[in-house]
Amino acid sequence: MNSTYRQVVQGRLHTGLAEHSDGILATESGHISYAGPREHFDPEGWPSAEVLDAGEVLVPGFVDAHCHGAFGADFSSSAEEPVRRALARLHERGTTTVLASLVTARRENMLRAASLFGALADEGTVAGIHLEGPFLSSARCGAQDPQWLSEPDIGLTAELIEASGGSVRVMTFAPELPGADALIQFLTSHGVVPSVGHTDADAHTTETSLAYARKLMLTSENEPKTPTVTHLFNGMPAIHHRSPGPAAACLRSAVRGEAIVELIADTLHVDPYMVAAVFELVGADNVALVTDSMAAAGLEDGTYQLGPAEVDVNGAAATLRSSGVLAGGTGFMQDLVRGCVAAGVPFGDAVRSATVVPARVCGLSHRVGRLAPGREADAVVLDRDLQVAGVLRRGAWIA
Repeated sequence: MNSTYRQVVQGRLHTGLAEHSDGILATESGHISYAGPREHFDPEGWPSAEVLDAGEVLVPGFVDAHCHGAFGADFSSSAEEPVRRALARLHERGTTTVLASLVTARRENMLRAASLFGALADEGTVAGIHLEGPFLSSARCGAQDPQWLSEPDIGLTAELIEASGGSVRVMTFAPELPGADALIQFLTSHGVVPSVGHTDADAHTTETSLAYARKLMLTSENEPKTPTVTHLFNGMPAIHHRSPGPAAACLRSAVRGEAIVELIADTLHVDPYMVAAVFELVGADNVALVTDSMAAAGLEDGTYQLGPAEVDVNGAAATLRSSGVLAGGTGFMQDLVRGCVAAGVPFGDAVRSATVVPARVCGLSHRVGRLAPGREADAVVLDRDLQVAGVLRRGAWIA
C-alpha cells in the first residue's frame, strides 16, 4: 500500500498514553491525522479513505534504543547490505524505529561503523547511533572486548560524532573512570545522552554522576533532558544491603525522574519478578524496554558475531564463546512487551515503555513513539497473544 493513501484504521487502539476500546487511526501521506475515540472523529472528511480493521489492538510502532543487530547482521562489523536487510526485517517485526548500538572495538572499526550508520540515519533507515563504549569498566565489561577499553577520551568521542554526521544519540560510560565528568560535559553539549553502564562504581559515584548529567541536560538547549542507565542490573554489581552499588543508585534516581533505566525484559537478563518490581518502583515513564539484540536474533542456534567476539546461541541464551558470559539478547520488542505482561506489568505500561519512553530517549518524541496527530504513521497490530500481526511504517503496510 502506498504511503500517500488515506487510511482509516478502526478498532481497539492504544496511543501509547491512553487506550480506546473503539478507536480510530487516520493517516495521510505517511503521517497521522487523527488518533483517538471514534466519537470524536469526523468521517465526512475522509470519504475516499480505505477503511481497515485494527485486529485485536493497534499500538505505536516499537522503538528499540539498544540494538546491536539481527538476522545475521552485526551492526559493529557487518557490511552495508546485510545491515540493510536486517533493518528491513526488524521493521517488519514491529520495531519501526531502531537506534543502532555499536560495541567497543578497534578505533578504525568504530569509526567505519559510525560512518555507515550516520548515512543510514540521514536517510531515515535508523534513528541514530548508540555507542556502548569504549569508556567502560574492565571489571564489568561483559561481552565488550577488554583490549579496546579506555578512559574517557574527548578526542575519540569527537571523531566518532563527526564520523556519524552528528547521528550519535546515546553513549554508555562508566562514571568511576577518570575524565567521566568532562565526557558528560562534552556529550551534553553535543546533544548526546550520557548513559551509565558497564560500571563497577559505588552508589554515591553513580548517583552523583547521574545528577550531574541531569543538571547539564536541563540547562542545555538540546533535547532530551534525562540521562539513562544501560541495561539495568546487567554489566554492574548486584545489589547488596551493605554495598548497594550502582543499581540501587539508578533505581533511586529513576524514582525521582532523574534517570531512565533500560530493561531487557526477556526472562534471561532480568527475572520476571524483578521486571514487575522495577515497573512498580520507578513507574513506566522511567523504564525503556530494550532488546540488546545481536546478530543471532531471528535465527537458529549457532555461533554468531558481536563486534569482534564470537557468541554461542543455545535456545534464547547468547553467551561469549571465550568465557560463557551472557552476551546480548536474541528477542524482539514484541517479546519484551509480552514478557512484561506475563510478569504482571499492565499492558498499557508495557506499551508505553516500548514506545513513548524510548522515543524520548532518542529525542524523537515529536516524530515517533505515540499515535498522535503530526507524528509519523508507525503502528503495530497485535493479536490476542501479543504477537505482531501487521506493521504500518510511515503510512505503508510492510508486514
